[in-house]
Amino acid sequence: MPLSYPLLSVNVGRAEEREYKGKPARSGIGKRRVMQEVALGGTGLANDEQADTVNHGGPDKAVCVYPYRHYAYWEDVLGQSLSFGAFGENFTVDEVAEPDVRIGDVFAIGTAKVQVSQPRVPCWKLAMKWGLDELPALVLDTGATGFYLRVLEPGLVSPGPLTLIAQHPAGLTVAEANRIMHKDKRDADGIRRLLAVDALADSWRDSLARRLAKLETEA
Repeated sequence: MPLSYPLLSVNVGRAEEREYKGKPARSGIGKRRVMQEVALGGTGLANDEQADTVNHGGPDKAVCVYPYRHYAYWEDVLGQSLSFGAFGENFTVDEVAEPDVRIGDVFAIGTAKVQVSQPRVPCWKLAMKWGLDELPALVLDTGATGFYLRVLEPGLVSPGPLTLIAQHPAGLTVAEANRIMHKDKRDADGIRRLLAVDALADSWRDSLARRLAKLETEA
């Protein structure tokens, strides 16, 4: 029987004007739960918006996924309860986290088919949303980043089973990708293994290729 994880909530949001450190800031991090089926296309969900399309959204980052199992920890850190979409994610999933999912894994949800492309990289917009400047660094330190999906087949999605239909043979998890990118930055062999994963997002591929070239030059 295929392995499935509960997709608890589908969340979308329009970009909104905010203020951060005394300056105007525009962000789509404010996500709200959608109670009906949502169309998922090649670059994201209907009625979802990113203000910064350079670092968010696009084919490799069409859907942001965050594990619900992390919510309790962040509720303690932030001192308040969290609603679905609290970390700006489109999909809030349960019973799965970064060590359980591999770069390149393919899942079915509703009538759509999606593929894990890279870990999520937290940015200052999380700090803005929750009023905690160190929050992005805390997310990276804990490894509780979530991850992104690309869309292989568009379709309609709603809460229900997120079903694994193809496990990537390289076996490199989101947690391992985070380790290589953010912690053991001089792990040349790890970088090579990650670069060999055909499903890795282009932005990560470019960054890691540059790092590897520098390490090889130094060696």
